[in-house]
Amino acid sequence: MTRALLCAALFAAAPFASAATAPAYDIEDFSTAALIDKPTVMAAWKDALPAERLAKLYPKSKWGFLSQVEGGLVDGKLCVVTARVTLLPKTSPTRRFVWEPAKSSTVFDGRPVNSAAECGALAQERLKDALRSLVSSLVKA
Repeated sequence: MTRALLCAALFAAAPFASAATAPAYDIEDFSTAALIDKPTVMAAWKDALPAERLAKLYPKSKWGFLSQVEGGLVDGKLCVVTARVTLLPKTSPTRRFVWEPAKSSTVFDGRPVNSAAECGALAQERLKDALRSLVSSLVKA
């Protein structure tokens, strides 16, 4: 009897659990691996996207995102970084990205650093800045 009640409770709660789960957008990343790694980029996207509010305006079946962080050390002293994030439409039958950006945000920075790790941290900061800028233009708080 207890097992039957537990199963019934789980089936009753299932629609609420799936409704609370945020839809996952397709995200393509073309960043320089020596500057910033893919898990760091994806974690920044996960933290930045307000998926519930965004999904109402830009359904994941029709829209996706692209990120690109490039740059590096110049003469071992100067870190130059460009971070770009873009909202892209998808084609109807294949759901592939179309390079016709609906919204885009680009952030540039250059700063003297002592190590490649500091340059990577700067790249991560600029990516977060670009994401905040893009998300604020897509979803008005």
